[in-house]
Amino acid sequence: MQLDCAGKFLDLSQPLVMGILNVTPDSFSDGGRFLGCDTALQHARAMVEEGAAMIDIGGESTRPGAAPVSVQQELDRVIPVIEAVRAELPVVISVDTSKPEVIRAAVAAGAGFINDVRALRAPGALDVASAAGVPVCLMHMQGEPRGMQQQPHYADVVVEVRDFLLTRAAACQAAGIPHQRIVLDPGFGFGKTVAHNLLLLKHLPILAEAGYAVLAGLSRKSLIGSVLDLPVDQRLAPSVALAVLAVWQGACIVRVHDVAATVQAVRMCAAVRAVE
Repeated sequence: MQLDCAGKFLDLSQPLVMGILNVTPDSFSDGGRFLGCDTALQHARAMVEEGAAMIDIGGESTRPGAAPVSVQQELDRVIPVIEAVRAELPVVISVDTSKPEVIRAAVAAGAGFINDVRALRAPGALDVASAAGVPVCLMHMQGEPRGMQQQPHYADVVVEVRDFLLTRAAACQAAGIPHQRIVLDPGFGFGKTVAHNLLLLKHLPILAEAGYAVLAGLSRKSLIGSVLDLPVDQRLAPSVALAVLAVWQGACIVRVHDVAATVQAVRMCAAVRAVE
């Protein structure tokens, strides 16, 4: 399976690494580190050299408790970086946003992939994404970032997340987004307890078997801190382990902060899976 990302193609027969580029002051792991366009471009360049197939550029933090930002703030943060990365690097650019205005401007600036934590539920987002003609990643989130970690509850987290994502995928197809341009993300850490996250990873094949490409984002997340009692800056090894587990369970794309180590690990995982 290939994803056509505005003329740049991704081969999903091998696991791909999406590098995270947060141009925000308050993201949970790297907030404020890459706010300037030059600094952001330098980090994107390093991640591509390390093997990132995609760079995911976001201008609004969605960490637990995060406050929303205005459309103009988000545009001011992400559009110059997208333009700079597009001008220099051959990598697929993903925009991490829920706002239709940002989706439209980002794709016009060079983004070839839409990564939306709200699964295109914002008013107008679905129509704008359909018109953009690029792949979309639909993520599950219970609630909104500001309060999503306040006692999340499910009767059956695996079934409910799968059903939500399949419903959103059907809505996308009804709006003119073809099946092959849809990627699903269970939303690890977005309105889930530790037990919910572990169950979703253990049963990820149930989502992967639905016939859509699957993206998993587990890098440096609080799940690791809860299980291993590690601060954010000491979560490299468990983040890589979770990326490998996600690929083994059927994920095609893993979204990470630490590209080089993850690329090596998932390539080894893919080599083992390919042996008959």
